[in-house]
Amino acid sequence: MSDLFEAIKGQVKADFPSIVFPEGEDERIVKAAAQLSQDKMLKPIIVGNKEKVQEKANSLGVSFENVDIYDPSSYENFDKLVTAFVERRKGKETEESAKEKLQDPNYFGTMLVYLDYADGLVSGAAHSTGDTVRPALQIIKTKPGIQKTSGVFIMVKEDKKFVFADCAINISPNAEELAEIAISTAETAKAFEIDPKVAMLSFSTKGSASSMETQKVSEATKTAQQDRPDLVIDGEFQFDAAFVPAVAEKKAPDSPLQGEANVFIFPSLESGNLGYKIAQRLGGYDAIGPILQGLNKPVNDLSRGCSADDVYKLALITAKQAIMEKKTQLINS
Repeated sequence: MSDLFEAIKGQVKADFPSIVFPEGEDERIVKAAAQLSQDKMLKPIIVGNKEKVQEKANSLGVSFENVDIYDPSSYENFDKLVTAFVERRKGKETEESAKEKLQDPNYFGTMLVYLDYADGLVSGAAHSTGDTVRPALQIIKTKPGIQKTSGVFIMVKEDKKFVFADCAINISPNAEELAEIAISTAETAKAFEIDPKVAMLSFSTKGSASSMETQKVSEATKTAQQDRPDLVIDGEFQFDAAFVPAVAEKKAPDSPLQGEANVFIFPSLESGNLGYKIAQRLGGYDAIGPILQGLNKPVNDLSRGCSADDVYKLALITAKQAIMEKKTQLINS
């Protein structure tokens, strides 16, 4: 495991947060939860039918001795979840509809996080991104000043670490949204000991081509620079001009990045999703995420093609986010 995760493991183990996994009958979730428990990293909370979940664990030969299993149909605090959900939805749900909706493991798990019965949530192994994100947006919601949540991947290979965004949520962000994504992603990079040097990507470098698409990136760059002059953010860049010093010297000699960008902001979900998968499959990078940023509490989404190891790593990332959120709350209180 890379140095990034060795560092995170030490931080997480000391605090021992609880992370809820709504997909309790998925083999990858069961394996990862058992390993996290065995390693004493965090407290796994599995959502599902207790008998079926335990049967799955037994069939895989893993121990669930220190794993909690919560079944929505028999959960002792279910009525509290229903009442809080109705209040949170402000007239959009009745008690009857809330009871029905909270049988959904993602809604149930998200309410556990909202009410501090768990510190974070990891889902998506067997659900779409929408199934994971929708409850989070309705219940946990975005932080003050954040218009939209966005999804980033931490790309790791040996001692190399990069951050890609948005690769999961916003299909075609406008300039203002793209600037917000850049700033949020820089903060996420800092959280994982990456000194952010942010490149706003396009098919043009510093006006070498002109179109609505390149102008959007250029405008987003200016907005992000104005909003956060303390951050190193520049664009618009083709990838090679942002990443290769020799190319940067020719195409953007006056840029503060100098071909050393480590945070890459893609102009659309299409390009971001393609970009991280190319780096993962051709470049041999581990793609950790998508990590959802901008929410009040950590909820993260797995790829449905994930492995048990991917679940393990994203759970550690989520736990680290939860620890940081608590520290921020203490500072602000």
